[in-house]
Amino acid sequence: MIVIVVLVALIAAGGLFLLFRPGGKAAPPPPPQAPPLPEEEEKRPPAAGEAEGATTTIPPPAQPTAPAEPMVKAPEVEVPPPSAGRMVRLRSRLAKSQSSFGRGLLELLSRDRLDDEVWDEIEERLITADVGVAPTRAMVEELQTKVKVLGSRTPEEVRALLREQLLIQVNPDLDRTLHVARHGERPAVVLVVGVNGTGKTTTTGKLARSLIGDGKKVVLGAADTFRAAAADQLQTWGDRVGADVVRGPEGGDPASVAFDATARGMTEKADVVIVDTAGRLHTKTGLMDELGKVKRVIEKKATVDEVLLVLDATTGQNGMRQAQVFAEVVNITGIALTKLDGTAKGGIVISVQRELGVPVKLVGLGEGPDDLAPFDPEVFVDAILGE
Repeated sequence: MIVIVVLVALIAAGGLFLLFRPGGKAAPPPPPQAPPLPEEEEKRPPAAGEAEGATTTIPPPAQPTAPAEPMVKAPEVEVPPPSAGRMVRLRSRLAKSQSSFGRGLLELLSRDRLDDEVWDEIEERLITADVGVAPTRAMVEELQTKVKVLGSRTPEEVRALLREQLLIQVNPDLDRTLHVARHGERPAVVLVVGVNGTGKTTTTGKLARSLIGDGKKVVLGAADTFRAAAADQLQTWGDRVGADVVRGPEGGDPASVAFDATARGMTEKADVVIVDTAGRLHTKTGLMDELGKVKRVIEKKATVDEVLLVLDATTGQNGMRQAQVFAEVVNITGIALTKLDGTAKGGIVISVQRELGVPVKLVGLGEGPDDLAPFDPEVFVDAILGE
């Protein structure tokens, strides 16, 4: 019993010793370790108003945005000059290309002695200039008669003689008015025809510029659906001067485009609708028949006031054959001669009018957008003869 009491006392004393010995206080357990923060978060200073040590959720990285597409700038609408006086302004270009023809004739007619050899040379020069055989003979006969009456001739008299005969052949009395006046609620319709390569679509665009310069509202019909980029070319012309362009699918029905363009012209109260047709070859009967169809379809809604045949003045008598075939299909009302300022022979004006019985109404005297001019017979003849 005594032994048990002694053991209990020893155990109690040992416990008190361990409890009160220096450094004997039990250390509290370490707090749980927080997961490491990302490097960016550890370095980020706390934002204003954010408690120290607060946890912040980092947003996901921003997705790269596609670059904004550049804005397409609308083409600036031009204000073309009026058509009046254009041929006078462009006369120097015509004179530069045609004056050698006029000077040669004046030199021959100024000779003291005009024998058969000289007259043959005069005739040859006229035919070479694409005047045509019949007009050339008529001119030579008249000149021979006038020279015999005059006897001696001064340079001024020779020039007056030649000018008179050239004007007679060009025929200043022909009506060269371009019929583009509205018919009440309906616009005037101009059909532009011709083979590829004559400048038909370009002439259509230049004519639109000229009419807009004269204060008219124009709608263009891109009915040349078979030539690649023809509609785009006409669209460019229209955009430059603010003319609406009606077009269809490539290879589509030209008559349908012409009909829609006429309907658009009526809806928008346009003054003129100009329809550019396919540059069909004059040797292909099927295509020529289609041109007749285009004209008939337009006439279901409006009157075709002008049918302009575009001819390349440099093609000479080949252009004459083209003109004759087109005249059999549609009623041509006027000729637009292009490239008259280059290597063209000015006599084509005389021969084409004589063969077709229709006037030259427009001439192209350069490659600029405003180089299409109403034909003026007196300016033309004076440019050939020079000052």
